[in-house]
Amino acid sequence: MKLKNFLLLIFLAALWGPSFLFIKVAVAEIPPITLVLGRVGIAAVLLTVFLLVQGKSLPRSRTVWRHLAVMGLIHNTIPFVLFGWGEQYIDSALASILNGTTPLFTIIIAHFFATDDQLTPAKLTGILVGFAGLILLITPSFGDGMQGTTLGLLAVALAAVLYGVAIVYTRNNLRGLPPLVAPAGQMILASLYLLPLSLLLERPYTLSFPSLTAVGSMLALGVLGTAVAFVVYYRLLETAPASYVSMTTYIIPVFGVILGVLVLKEQLTWHAYAGFALILLGVMIVNGLLKWGGKRPFTLARPAEKSL
Repeated sequence: MKLKNFLLLIFLAALWGPSFLFIKVAVAEIPPITLVLGRVGIAAVLLTVFLLVQGKSLPRSRTVWRHLAVMGLIHNTIPFVLFGWGEQYIDSALASILNGTTPLFTIIIAHFFATDDQLTPAKLTGILVGFAGLILLITPSFGDGMQGTTLGLLAVALAAVLYGVAIVYTRNNLRGLPPLVAPAGQMILASLYLLPLSLLLERPYTLSFPSLTAVGSMLALGVLGTAVAFVVYYRLLETAPASYVSMTTYIIPVFGVILGVLVLKEQLTWHAYAGFALILLGVMIVNGLLKWGGKRPFTLARPAEKSL
């Protein structure tokens, strides 16, 4: 099971890693809300078709749909739009690095709202190291007079926070569903959220048709970075704790930085590399890949009495 989980983790990172490249390419011609609508719409169709082909159906429980409505909002609609909007102002490599802070937020949230993922001195050390990297990464933009860049960085960082919330929420409320059911329902609801926003705010019907490169990037996001990726994501959540699943974001920046530098010719400053190193170090400490500090959990809260 450990080997299977590890392979699924690597596969998930390989699916999500190139997404930052595809977003950067597509958002140059397709407005961010419309881009995300295309992404989740494609995924919703594919996942629903796969579900029906397997002889399964969408859930009928109102409780399940309520949880899916929350997930569609905090795991897809808002963070996907934040990434699309943010990458108009920052490089795809920086976006992938900031996405790597997700495990740091996840472990804090999991301590208070999950019973199998407690905060320890070692994890707290990792969190502090990782946040030092985040500060190092973001701080230089405040002194350059580049408001757009600063807001782009903060938007992507907020998306990482929402991913942390979503991971814990999924573990607490959506485990045990048949494969494809949760991601299909989630994408359908995200599409419903985004359709009126796209039509009202961006009016894509008034824009010229994007290039084949931009459309191809949107298709890659929908098929690989969303439909296939979320099937793998939910399967992994069935057998691994939230903090382990969040480790995928410790591998994703490797793909994101390499693709951004090689394909888009992006140039990173020493702040970016140093911040990346600290974030990576922090995540490794949080997940026990480096031994640092004690293992005894803190007793800051009683998670069993709280829900998320």
